[in-house]
Parts: sequence; C-alpha cells; structure tokens
Amino acid sequence: MHDSTVHPVHGSTPSVSWAMAAQATLHCLTGCAIGEVLGMAIGTAVGLPAAGTVVLSIVLAFVFGYALTMRGVLRAGLPLRAALGVALAADTVSITVMEVIDNTVMVAVPGAMDAGLGSALFWLSLAGALALAFVLTVPVNRWLMSRGRGHAVVHQLH
Repeated sequence: MHDSTVHPVHGSTPSVSWAMAAQATLHCLTGCAIGEVLGMAIGTAVGLPAAGTVVLSIVLAFVFGYALTMRGVLRAGLPLRAALGVALAADTVSITVMEVIDNTVMVAVPGAMDAGLGSALFWLSLAGALALAFVLTVPVNRWLMSRGRGHAVVHQLH
C-alpha cells in the first residue's frame, strides 16, 4: 500500500515522492493516451494530413484528460464549474508536456504518421512516444506537486 498524501516539510512546501509523482503522471497519461490513440487512429483512418491528425490528437487528449479528472472531482461533491477549475489547474501543464513530447516523437519517426493502422511502425511509435512522454513528465509533476500545484490540487479533495 502506498501513501498518497502530500506531506508538508519546512513550512508550506509539501514533500512529494517519486512514486506519488509517477501515480499522478499515470493518471494523466491515461486520459492523454485515450485521446492520443483515438486522434491518431481516427486521423490516420480518414486520411487526415499529419498536422490535422496531430491537432485532433491534442484536442482529444485534453478532453479525455480533463474528463477523467473531473469525474473524480465531481464524485467528491464539487459543482461542475469548480470541478472544471480543478481539472484545469491539475492537468494543463502535465497534458501539455505529454502532448508536446508524444506528438514530436510521432512526427519525428520517419513514416510513423503515414504508416497506417495495420502497421507495427505506427503502433510501436505511438507506444514509444507515450512511454517517453510518461518518463519525461514525472519530474514535471513532482516539481508541480511539491509546490502545491498540479495534481496536488486534486489530492486536497481526497
């Protein structure tokens, strides 16, 4: 069992473990991955140009990322408007970092965007892009949470 609380150290600066930051990043990755995979799959299936597919993926990643956070926050009893504010505060930086990383990888891998849904190149590139986005976003989330921002905002509601 793990401790999911943020512990204050030296006044009001919370101490955040790497495990806690990884858990928050995994939560964020779930929503991002749903949107990213759907966007890439839809864009590729309908033959959108790479830029259109990337835009669709980014939009859907934010929609699903915010929606997953809002679902939990609404269950905690916050009204819709407040829940949206919490989701924006908790996820915007994390989703942005993930989207920059994973879409950059997808565009940078030769042929990945044009490979098609039946191609191992497409799916391996997407999986690798999401894995790299996770690894590089964990320190960002740890830094945010240690300053009472990002997913630390959501933890206050649990």
